[in-house]
Amino acid sequence: MRVTLERSNLLKSLNHVHRVVERRNTIPILSNVLIRADGSELQFKATDLDLEIFEKAPAMVEQAGAVTVPAHMLYDIVRKLPDGSEVMLATEPETNAMKVTAGRSRFTLQTLPEADFPDITAGEFTHTFRIGAKELGSLIEHTQFAISTEETRYYLNGIYLHGVEEDSKLMLRAVATDGHRLARAQIEAPKGCEGMPGVIIPRKAVGEIQKLVEDPDATATIELSETKIRITVGAVILTSKLIDGTFPDYNRVIPTGNDKELVLDRASFSSAVDRVSTISSERGRAVKLQLSDGQLVLAVNNPDSGSATEELAVGYSADPLEIGFNSRYLLDIATQLTAEQTVFMLADPGSPTLIRDSSDNGVIFVLMPMRV
Repeated sequence: MRVTLERSNLLKSLNHVHRVVERRNTIPILSNVLIRADGSELQFKATDLDLEIFEKAPAMVEQAGAVTVPAHMLYDIVRKLPDGSEVMLATEPETNAMKVTAGRSRFTLQTLPEADFPDITAGEFTHTFRIGAKELGSLIEHTQFAISTEETRYYLNGIYLHGVEEDSKLMLRAVATDGHRLARAQIEAPKGCEGMPGVIIPRKAVGEIQKLVEDPDATATIELSETKIRITVGAVILTSKLIDGTFPDYNRVIPTGNDKELVLDRASFSSAVDRVSTISSERGRAVKLQLSDGQLVLAVNNPDSGSATEELAVGYSADPLEIGFNSRYLLDIATQLTAEQTVFMLADPGSPTLIRDSSDNGVIFVLMPMRV
């Protein structure tokens, strides 16, 4: 193999693929990126056996071929090369090495054969649809923060993507929950979603998809099967195994009878929660909401460091109520809301609370209270 390409193109591609490669691997080939020179392009592939990413970059190919080299090392080398430099990658048949040359810099990297590189993309995809990167990014952005990190409940370690009928329209809905909070976002389903299986996209894949959809004008092609998802954005193809489990019936925890409405200014509320929670302990993080007619008092009491209160004028005319929440969870939800006014639908100190924007855009959050 002998190929030359611009550093910027090589770095851009390696930046995408090297993130999939784990720093520590018991299987040596999984530390490597597969590089294949073919036609007028250089192709890259990396995997951790659950997630695979493929990308290509324009290149001047003098001699076609394929080889695998350490992904993070190659990325670090290219990252440190001068801007605008031309990079030549070359392998010799008689050596197990690849030479990286740029200007006066020369590196030699150990390689492993292409034949040892695993392929996780085999299998049929039963459903295909196209979705704007902006819409897909919005579904992820509004739900990602609520993904559980508790490995024992592995079926909550991702975003549940599925189709649902609402007001005789098919909606594409994303849901995530960790048992303490739930986030739900939806958009009108693109053509091709009809009959799609409900799938749980793992946390790591969600993070990589989020980086792929950073260009709001791009379009993503999504292919689904019972066990895999493949997303194509431009020259990048990401394939991931899905979480093999059943997502719980989340509709049971979304309250429908909460009759105490609290309307407040999102920015003022977020700032006030942030201020009073300075006093709270790392372990506790509890903030009490004391509600009375037209007024909200935020209170934090930490026996080790002191107490804090702040008053806010709000829209509230129901019976007085005291309820506690985890301050970090409140702040996480506040950052996901976009309208100036936020609506809390409350029931009592022990029941889940429904939170949404005043402009109901299909995004809702459910938050379990804390004892304070």
